[in-house]
This record gives sequence, structure tokens and C-alpha cells, in this order.
Amino acid sequence: MDFLTLFAIYVAVVLACMVLIYKYSGQQQTPFNTLFNCLLKVFAPFTPKWLQRFLQWVLHRLFHQRSNIFVYLHILLEIAVCAEFTYEVFGFCREMGTTVTSLSVPYILLAIKTLFFYLCIKRDPGTVTKKKIAGQLQIYPYDNRLFHPEVSCPTCQLIKPARSKHCRVCNRCVLRFDHHCIWMNNCIGAQNTRYFLLYLFTMCAMAGDIALLTGDMLLHAVLQSGLLRASYIDEYGQQQQAGPLFVVQHLFLTFPRIVFMLGFVVFVFFLLAGYALFHSYLALINMTSNEWYKVRGHVCQHCHTTAPANHLYSPAPDHSKRSHYSRGLLRNLGEIFFPPQSKKKHN
Repeated sequence: MDFLTLFAIYVAVVLACMVLIYKYSGQQQTPFNTLFNCLLKVFAPFTPKWLQRFLQWVLHRLFHQRSNIFVYLHILLEIAVCAEFTYEVFGFCREMGTTVTSLSVPYILLAIKTLFFYLCIKRDPGTVTKKKIAGQLQIYPYDNRLFHPEVSCPTCQLIKPARSKHCRVCNRCVLRFDHHCIWMNNCIGAQNTRYFLLYLFTMCAMAGDIALLTGDMLLHAVLQSGLLRASYIDEYGQQQQAGPLFVVQHLFLTFPRIVFMLGFVVFVFFLLAGYALFHSYLALINMTSNEWYKVRGHVCQHCHTTAPANHLYSPAPDHSKRSHYSRGLLRNLGEIFFPPQSKKKHN
């Protein structure tokens, strides 16, 4: 069963990479940096200087500068999954009698998800500018805990509104900053959080639906083949009843691309489902992921912010208090989908 071991390693590596990318996207210090620096020290005596500089440039370009590389990778992975589903699974499902309506659901969800993906990329997340600063300062009050008045951003040369943060990757302050998403090549802030949440849920629905249709097709193939009642001769010459591992091996050898696609979409589903639930929870309590990490005692990531020394760290973790900006579930959700605007209009 060597193929099962290899498949498990493949799944573990893919899942670990995706988790690390989602968790640390947009942050300055990441495990990628630490690992890369350690490897660089080990292999530096044997590595040409030009190659070292090139690898450092690639790492910086991927995770610390705006780049469409992950946007293109996102699109490429979707094309690969949809092409495999259309080329092989669709035909098998039609032979099984699955209705065209059921098979069209993933494509409808793909179109909806693509719309939210585009809006999340193109929509300004809530950039703090000189033109808007007077109105943006009025939207949220300072809580004097995570956000303090008269704190300025030396890069933008502007007073930081409450709930804003300077993004190193985009080089701008963003109102109600949540995080920088490398898959969107954009910050997630006050003006595009709703599109980000809708994108996550439609992406989960699409991955889940493709996984269900593919799993149903493979189950139908197993039942039709009679594998569950079959037996085989093992390496010791003994007759053995075909069990789950034998069935998995048969499917892997008969439908290798479909099995790999199924494994990929299942892990994407669970990863994005957990991510979507976490952000839904934050939306319900009116808190951003940036604030969530700060309130748990992490170093306050002001990113080029001028502040008194005692503002460099957030207060000790306080799990007894709800978010300072929470106004009830319905109002919190309303603020996500209908972001508050400044009280005054400025030309």
C-alpha cells in the first residue's frame, strides 16, 4: 500500500502549505522567512551570491509586495478542477442518471463566486486618504485600548482613524483593516469585507458540491463493479476479502486524476469552511481578525505607526469583554453589508 503513504504525504504537505499561506499572508514575519533564512545560512557557502539574491527577491515578491501571482494560481487551480470535473465526472454522472440541473449547480456557484472574487479584488477596501480623513475619523470612536487618538502613520503622514492599520504590502492605511489577502492581492477592509465573506461561502458551496457529485460517482462505480463482494490473493498466497483499502487502491489506479481532484476539493472545503466560520464569528461580534489577534495579547502591529512606548503592546488578554464595537448581531451584520459612511461630505 505504498501509494496510500505517498498520497497521505501529498495531502499533508498541500494542507500544511495552504494553512500557512492563509494564516500568514500579508504578515512581515512568517515561518517561511524563518525556514528560508535557516536554509540560506546552511547552504550559503555552497550557493552563488546571485542565486541567494534571486531567492530573496522571489520570497519578498511573493509575500511582501503586491503581486498577481497568487491570483493567477487561484484561477489556474479552479480551471484545473473544473476541467477535470467537466471532462470525466460530468459524463459518468450523466450515465448514472444525475440530472442536468444538479450538475449545473457547480457552474452556477462558480459564476457567483467569480463575481464576488472580482469585486473583492477591485473594490477599494477603505483606504485612508487626505480627502477622506476628516469623515473617516468620525466613523468609529477610539476605544483607548487597541486604538488611541492622535496616533499618526509616518508613512501616510495622516492621523490613524480608529480600527485602521497600515498595510506593509499595499503601503496604505485601511479603515477597519482585517488582513491582507495574497489570493486577492488586496486588503480586506471596511468596503470589501462583505464580498470576501460571500466569496468564502460560495467557494465552500462549490467545492462541497463538486466533492459530493464526485464522491457519488465513485461510490456508484464501486457498487457497479462488485468490488465490495470481491476477493483477492495476497502476497502470501492467501485469499482475502476486498476491504476499504483495496477499494481505495482500485479507485486510485482506475481514476487517478479524479481521486486527486476529490482529495484536493475536500481539503479546500474544510480549510475554507473553517476560515469562513471564523470570519462569520468575527462579523457577528463586530471584530476584525487584526483586532482579534491584538486582544489576545499579541504584539500590536502598528506597522510604521508613531505612538507612545506604552502603546506598543496590546493589553493583557481579556476574554470576559465583548468587542468594544459590537452593537448586537443584526447591527453587526448590517455594518458588514452596509458599511457606515462619514457623517459629512467632503469635496
